[in-house]
Amino acid sequence: MPSVDTGAPVTSGASAPPFPESPATSPSPRRVNLALFAIGLATFALLFSTQALLPALSADFAVTPDQASWTVSATTMALALSVLPLSMLSERFGRRRMMTVSVSVAVGVALLLPLAPDLRTLIALRIVQGVAIAGIPASAMAYLSEELPRKALIGAIGLFVAGNSVGGMTGRILTGWVAEGWGWRAALLAVALLALVCAVAYRLLAPAPRNFSPAPLRPAHLVRVVRGHLGTPLLRRLYLLGMLFMSVFGAIYTVIGYRLVAEPFGLSQGLVGSIFVVYLVGTASSAGAGRMVGRFGRRGTLYVAITTTAVGLLLTTAGSLAAVLTGLVLITAGFFAGHATASSAVSRTATEGRAQASALYQMAYYLGASLGGTLGALAYAAAGWPATVALCGAALVAAAGITLYATRVAARAANPVPATA
Repeated sequence: MPSVDTGAPVTSGASAPPFPESPATSPSPRRVNLALFAIGLATFALLFSTQALLPALSADFAVTPDQASWTVSATTMALALSVLPLSMLSERFGRRRMMTVSVSVAVGVALLLPLAPDLRTLIALRIVQGVAIAGIPASAMAYLSEELPRKALIGAIGLFVAGNSVGGMTGRILTGWVAEGWGWRAALLAVALLALVCAVAYRLLAPAPRNFSPAPLRPAHLVRVVRGHLGTPLLRRLYLLGMLFMSVFGAIYTVIGYRLVAEPFGLSQGLVGSIFVVYLVGTASSAGAGRMVGRFGRRGTLYVAITTTAVGLLLTTAGSLAAVLTGLVLITAGFFAGHATASSAVSRTATEGRAQASALYQMAYYLGASLGGTLGALAYAAAGWPATVALCGAALVAAAGITLYATRVAARAANPVPATA
């Protein structure tokens, strides 16, 4: 995982390959950049394609918000559980091949989603889609680091992450407006066609690998490295922070559509989808997290992120649309700052097996999205928006507790108590 993070979920390969330095062995950086931007856009447009459609799904299938939320939560959970195994397969069969197969299957499933006759079938297809999508973050960063010179790598990473962010935002906005005019099935078809175009562009642009060397499958080695990371206290805290931040974010953005289509707001499906333009705030926030860490330190930045998110949560309880939108801006800025700080710290903390350390963070991150979305929707169905906010507040209290504990550990390490006679 790179130390630069602009707010999209962390990506990783299965190993930390060397950086090619010879131009003779490196493809055109522009082609690689455009290819990875395209597949990044397709990935996140597909991953969260049903999130802005949840109120429409609830109405059409006559299900509760927590039941409809599984069309998002089951997908992110499947992705979380598949990243490590698929990262190992990419070591054996190649990064470009893995990404090609993954995006092809994900798009194929996307074209079937509009035909789902019931919610259970839709969720089952979304699980398959989540497993397929996992092959892309499991391979993308390793592909970049193997094929590009060091000086071109940072820009390529930034563009890939930008594709993630733009795809997540575009997919939600597109589905919102298409659903308003033609229904949720047409909306899912529109996202599938967008992803198909991006997938074709990726395959035409992505150069054949020149520096990849197949490695044998080594499950025992993977287990040893993973066990070592999970046994490191600092890494465990970072994984928990990533999970807690994402649980808040997942809960809010899974349920917010229900709140905004209901009274006193009564927004249309298209306008609800358009609120995801707030993601642009998150992109800027995560990009600025590095400067905040330089000024306040990692734990200081986490405190700022937690406080910002908490203030945003309180604002969303107001009856004013302006206050709710301001709250979403603060929640998004706080989440992305916290996520960028925690995720970038993982690669600096791990001394070996950095790709696996990043993959474990990614697993925790997506499990947080799944848990947050499901529990947030359950809370909303049981007691409305205040219950969802209370659940998110509890997650932030836990994140603050972890950060406070880390602060005390660091203070004791810096000022050890002298031994007494």
